[in-house]
Amino acid sequence: MNLYPVIMCGGAGTRLWPASRPSRPKQFIPLSGNRSLFQETVLRVAPLADTGGRLIVVGGVAHREAILAQLAELGVTAQILLEPEARDSAAAMAVAAAWTVRRDPNGVNIFVASDHHIPDYQAFRTAAERAAEAAQAGLIVTLGVTPTEPSSAYGYIAAEGEGLSAVKAFVEKPDRDTAERYIADGYLWNSGNFIVSAATLLGELQSAAPAVEAAAREALPDEGDGDLAVLGAAFRSAPKISIDYAVMEKTKRASVLAVDFEWSDLGAWDAVAATGEGDLGSFVFEDAEGCMARAPEGMVVAAIGVRNLAIIAERDAVLVCDLSRSQDVKKVVERLKLSSPQHLDFARLAPESLLDGGARFTRWLNMRALPIWSALGQSADGAFAELLGLDGRQVESQRRARVQARQVQVFADAGRMGWHGPWREVVQSGLARIEAAYLRPDGLMRTVLAADGSPLDETPMLYDQAFHLFALASAVQAGMEGEHEGRAKAVRDRLLADAPPTGGLIENGAYPFQSNCHMHLLEAALAWEIVSKDAGWSALSDRIVTLARQHFIDAEGGFLREFFAEDWSPAAGDDGRLVEPGHQFEWAWLLARYGRARGDASAIDAARKLYAFGLRGVGPRRQVAVDAMDQDGAVLSRRARLWPQTEWLKASLILAELSDDGDRTGLLEQAAMAQRALWRYLTDDGLWRDKLLENGQFIDEPAPASSFYHIMAAWTQLQATSERLGFERQPALRFR
Repeated sequence: MNLYPVIMCGGAGTRLWPASRPSRPKQFIPLSGNRSLFQETVLRVAPLADTGGRLIVVGGVAHREAILAQLAELGVTAQILLEPEARDSAAAMAVAAAWTVRRDPNGVNIFVASDHHIPDYQAFRTAAERAAEAAQAGLIVTLGVTPTEPSSAYGYIAAEGEGLSAVKAFVEKPDRDTAERYIADGYLWNSGNFIVSAATLLGELQSAAPAVEAAAREALPDEGDGDLAVLGAAFRSAPKISIDYAVMEKTKRASVLAVDFEWSDLGAWDAVAATGEGDLGSFVFEDAEGCMARAPEGMVVAAIGVRNLAIIAERDAVLVCDLSRSQDVKKVVERLKLSSPQHLDFARLAPESLLDGGARFTRWLNMRALPIWSALGQSADGAFAELLGLDGRQVESQRRARVQARQVQVFADAGRMGWHGPWREVVQSGLARIEAAYLRPDGLMRTVLAADGSPLDETPMLYDQAFHLFALASAVQAGMEGEHEGRAKAVRDRLLADAPPTGGLIENGAYPFQSNCHMHLLEAALAWEIVSKDAGWSALSDRIVTLARQHFIDAEGGFLREFFAEDWSPAAGDDGRLVEPGHQFEWAWLLARYGRARGDASAIDAARKLYAFGLRGVGPRRQVAVDAMDQDGAVLSRRARLWPQTEWLKASLILAELSDDGDRTGLLEQAAMAQRALWRYLTDDGLWRDKLLENGQFIDEPAPASSFYHIMAAWTQLQATSERLGFERQPALRFR
């Protein structure tokens, strides 16, 4: 018999506020001892898989980093299945069971909560193994704990007999008088642990809650996806229902095994205090009895002449409550949701690391990157350098049109956002350089100049025209005077006049039918929609989005292809299978913007699917977005350039704005991870490295100016999200 213990990492632990927050729920913080409850659970149940099974962890994408880090501290490996959003216990258990059945049709799952306190590991394992034998025969066994007191904090189970027996009834949490009667009648505490064969559970779900079972199977990651996988978008469609309501109240297979080991769900501060190990940090008690105190590093809690108090101090909130009223903390949390949500969880709006990193990001741009690139990265004639060595010297090279336009856009956005440096002079001279050296007689940009400024390639790449349009829109948005809109309309109309009637525009060069140039043209059109009343820009945006949804994005897989045949079907061979995580995120960001502007929920849903597929390209160990995958999610190139990290950050932020609180927390955690990934590339003096190899080393090369566009776009999205969501310490994220 192969056992597959499953650790369920759901639950917010609201009664343990302010230590437990949506961003760091109680299972991931030390509450009783030095390890987290999740780590204690791992040590308790992992040996059960030694028979040939596998430890499985089901958690939310928001807690990916905590799960990985805490498993690594223990030296334990597991199959990690991450939910794109919480759908309650039935869906989470169904996914784990479906994964188990695919690997082992006869496997038995041991479902345990990640936040329970069971100090006797061996007693638990002995009970679980006995229950597993019954599960092999088709029973669904739950562990019923012999009560030690009449608690109103737990549900109860009425058993038909003693030991292992059928369940007579499950009952909800009672009041104290009813709890006393239950204990007198021999009821057991419902521990919420379930032992059942994976096939049996799926069969019961198929009968009682078929939509849950179907969504779980469809959301299952592909075989070979590795130790960590984000569940597919189908998981979001699973009905939000607990396993109790979905199965246990309906099934005829329910059994209970009575156990008498010490158990607590540590659901409130009185339960934590009862373990005797709940104190944390520095505190001084003087004539204080029966009290528990927790303080963060750098803070001291003192209590004099008090009895039976929980004193819980955090960086941004303090709770003082009578231990006998611990269950009422939930009432405070509910009030905070209505009156002061920012004090419920500073990460409910933004993780602390995202805020602190954002403030650092702002200082880096303001004091390092923008000054050095305006001073050393532009010549007197307005020409921008393609490359700056890490010593700050310009590296002689050819000069592409797209870089000239991108740098104009960067400094125009810097000025619009309040940078006090010489942005206006930089933008004016940059635009003048485009007009004097890059524009052909027909008004389109030639592709590249030689180092001496002479034309080197006259080809008018669609990609370059898109950035010319974007630069002009950014100049207008920054308040620059000039004939910018007239020039932009002329370029747009010329591009459309040369376009075939199929809806797509044709790129010059080796890959005429591609999505990338359309992506930047959409970005330019959306920028012009903000500053122009010309309906032609909206029509261009609509045209590109229609093409993307009909041809670029695979309807079934939810991913975006790069290259196409003339009829916009996927290109033959490897070109048609190529998927770039960075472009998944970048298109997700654009479609989210478009969907919000149009009130188009389906566009936003497409953005979410692209984002979810892009996450497959974020390695669980290095936690950076790699360069390339195929349409099955298999990594083709483990090199990781700078720009995909910025697109991951942008997409996380804008989708957080468009999500409810549960998903928002996870997306903001993803944004914090993306921001940390980006910081690996940035140097302290305002430059950056571009290519991170699989061995963790960067290629030793100059900083490419082309990356600045991506960096600035990530920062401006952080500003926009901070304003829309009202992040705390928001002024620290601004130039002014």
